[in-house]
Amino acid sequence: MITPVGATPGIEVHPSAVVHPSARLGPGTRVGPHAVIGEGVVLGDDCEVGPGAHLVKWVEAGARNRFHSGAIIGDAPQDLRHDGSPSCVRIGSGNVFREHVTVHRGANTGGATVLGDGNFLMAGSHLGHDCVLGSNVIVANGALLAGHVQVGDRAFISGNCLVHQFCRVGRLALMQGGSAISKDLPPFCIGRGDNGVCGLNVVGLRRAGIDAAPRLALRRAYHVLFRSGLRLADALAMLESVFAQETLVMEWVTFVRSGKRGLCRDRGRAGETERSGESTDGAV
Repeated sequence: MITPVGATPGIEVHPSAVVHPSARLGPGTRVGPHAVIGEGVVLGDDCEVGPGAHLVKWVEAGARNRFHSGAIIGDAPQDLRHDGSPSCVRIGSGNVFREHVTVHRGANTGGATVLGDGNFLMAGSHLGHDCVLGSNVIVANGALLAGHVQVGDRAFISGNCLVHQFCRVGRLALMQGGSAISKDLPPFCIGRGDNGVCGLNVVGLRRAGIDAAPRLALRRAYHVLFRSGLRLADALAMLESVFAQETLVMEWVTFVRSGKRGLCRDRGRAGETERSGESTDGAV
């Protein structure tokens, strides 16, 4: 239940904070010193807005979200074509926005930047306009996601990574620190360097409860997709023929076929043994 500020016991707003009359805060929400909550902002129950955080306007967030000091959520998109028309940021529940995170609104009328549940955005990271994050995504310090980027559930984007506009990062993918992509990074893969992949995110797959048999199927499919020398269309056809019963491999096929920017390229075997845990997994 969400009610206007001041109408519900348990809402704590510091005297130095500024809350727009149209904002609505859920029970248990706490607003710290010098925070600013702007026009049309809606926060669910038990949210926390830290000192100096600024929820600019048209931010809709569920319960138990944490906005740390200096976070700026819902400012205008950095798009020269934006004419000031209404757009928003829609946030699920249980997300954490650490110090000085920036998340911009959608660029067009009715557009939205969207985050699911349980995401963790570390200090200084940025989500551009119209980004779509799934749930339980980690975006580490200084990582920059340009407009219209899509990130699947449980992906991990390490520190100072760069993701070009309109790119996709698949479910349970991982980008190594400082990586930069202008092409799509498929699910379950590790991104390395510029538009490179260097094997499977085996540690992430294990933590997600993926058993050894589907991991082995992914490992074999990886060789077909990235190292067989086949044309992409032929590699996809082979995956559909040989691995038709493997759900995770078919997720790869669907991801690749729906892309428009092309795929990151394999960097060869040299990087495989550098990844903690993978070399000790005898089943993969």
